[in-house]
Amino acid sequence: MTEDKPRKTKRPQEVYTLLVQVGRKSGDGLPKGATGAALMVYASGVDEDEAVRETVAVLKQADLNPLDVTGYGTLQERIDQGHEIADEERALMDRALAENAVIVAQMTPFFDKP
Repeated sequence: MTEDKPRKTKRPQEVYTLLVQVGRKSGDGLPKGATGAALMVYASGVDEDEAVRETVAVLKQADLNPLDVTGYGTLQERIDQGHEIADEERALMDRALAENAVIVAQMTPFFDKP
């Protein structure tokens, strides 16, 4: 007779909004003269830690140099905080969830000189 192993409950994927600061790295594709960039990212994961790990891994594979990640939570957490979420942003979040993906929604390069 075999023992019944307790079943692990599978936690649902959610999408997290992350702001990632990247520094320069050879082959990163950032504009000439940029010192780095900020990336607004939507990433799926069972928790925010997993979303951050996956995001950092994907950005490193893309020859970017992630320096810092700030999490803004799930869609519901952002709504609870009073954030207004545009339809385009919701569509990108839905896509990240459907594709179990990391989606860079916006990139803002940084320059030392104006």
